[in-house]
Amino acid sequence: MTTMLEPGQAGAASGGSAVKRIGIIGTGIMGADHARLLTGAVSGASVGGVFDVDADRAGGVAARSGGARVFADPHTLIDDDDIDAVLIASSDATHEEYVLACVSAGKPVLCEKPLAPSAGACARILEAEAAHGSRLITVGFMRRFDPGYTALKAMLDDGAVGAPLMIHHVHRNPAAVPGLPGSALITNSAVHELDITRWLFGEEIVEVAVHTPRPSTRAGGTRDPQLLVLTTESGILADVEIFVNARYGYEVRCELVAEEGTVTLDAPPPTSLRRGGLHARELPADWRPRFAEAYRLELQDWVDGTHRGASAWDGFAATFVAEACVAALDSGERRTVRLPDRAPPVSA
Repeated sequence: MTTMLEPGQAGAASGGSAVKRIGIIGTGIMGADHARLLTGAVSGASVGGVFDVDADRAGGVAARSGGARVFADPHTLIDDDDIDAVLIASSDATHEEYVLACVSAGKPVLCEKPLAPSAGACARILEAEAAHGSRLITVGFMRRFDPGYTALKAMLDDGAVGAPLMIHHVHRNPAAVPGLPGSALITNSAVHELDITRWLFGEEIVEVAVHTPRPSTRAGGTRDPQLLVLTTESGILADVEIFVNARYGYEVRCELVAEEGTVTLDAPPPTSLRRGGLHARELPADWRPRFAEAYRLELQDWVDGTHRGASAWDGFAATFVAEACVAALDSGERRTVRLPDRAPPVSA
């Protein structure tokens, strides 16, 4: 069984080196960016191998990662003795298969969200990890490592603004694929807010509703924007505005309202322009610049084996709540969320 090495611990398989050799499955936008960070911005790791259905794309990422091996089969990569841990950035439909293979091989795995596309598939993964007996799975909800969100959580935990009452989330993208299903706004975008709401308040979401105004004329047939209203166990309200055809740029921000004050999270760039009666700052085109540091910190934590990232249970809960939100979108009615009893804990 291969386990993630602790910081500074030498591994016999790596000839006495503490470097973890990471195998990456999927070398599209996310996989390629993770490879770049693991190669040049994360200590104690190297890219040991890559797989992608597009062999040329995989070869390009391998070449930029110091000559990593290109595998012709993802299961061969997972089972290879020279791969210490696996990062899954392939299509959502493949996640269950590859995560289960990693658990079977006893290898730590960081899976980009979602853990799996359905709550049933996530439950099978939970059962496999519980049977293994120790934690192997981390889910890529990178916002848990964003400095803005971690500062907000610290203020909450310290009681700096008193008991929380509400939180307002804004999540906007410049454009989406025409005809994108309305459910995808929830499962691909708002799922981040579902996870971060659970994480910030340390409690589960018990009721959801989804409201839709008239669609934007730029939405290409998609039910866009959407407003999700979430209720937590203690009665905190969270609203989530998802607008994936906002045109002007990528923006994620939120405001916490508490009994003794508010906290606003924004991410302005370090420079702004004042000229001709205009005060402006540039917005990114997508999520990568906005959460660049969060991704780096997430990967470093995973490589170090400190397990501060989202667990398999967190991945299951996010998908479970997302399914309830999709049902609320389709029905136009509020939905009660009844998560099953939590899976047996696994040791870190």
